[in-house]
Amino acid sequence: QVQLVDSGGGLVQAGGSLRLSCAASGRTFSMYHMGWFRQAPGKEREFVAAISSRGVTTAYANSVKGRFTISRDNAKNTVYLQMNSLKPEDTAVYYCAAGFKGVTTTPDAYNYWGQGTQVTVSS
Repeated sequence: QVQLVDSGGGLVQAGGSLRLSCAASGRTFSMYHMGWFRQAPGKEREFVAAISSRGVTTAYANSVKGRFTISRDNAKNTVYLQMNSLKPEDTAVYYCAAGFKGVTTTPDAYNYWGQGTQVTVSS
């Protein structure tokens, strides 16, 4: 089992940057594939990015490709989401997630979730 704690959200102007972090407990972090999802008010949770357990494979939603970068440091049990050129439509609560089913865009494939961190982008 793993516990995830999301952090790094905040208020930023359009065009700005934020880096989200997700710290995991436990000794088996390097076994998990990790994902970032987001949920805006009144909308379903949507996939943002994912990274394989060793960091070799990544995947991105088309809406963030070229602006966001997912990475991980297994020695620190942490996964990151660097978000650049932020847009108002990126405003949402961002969640990290851990699972064993590969680099996947499906929320149901992930077993563990962080509590979420709010990102607000003003125009």
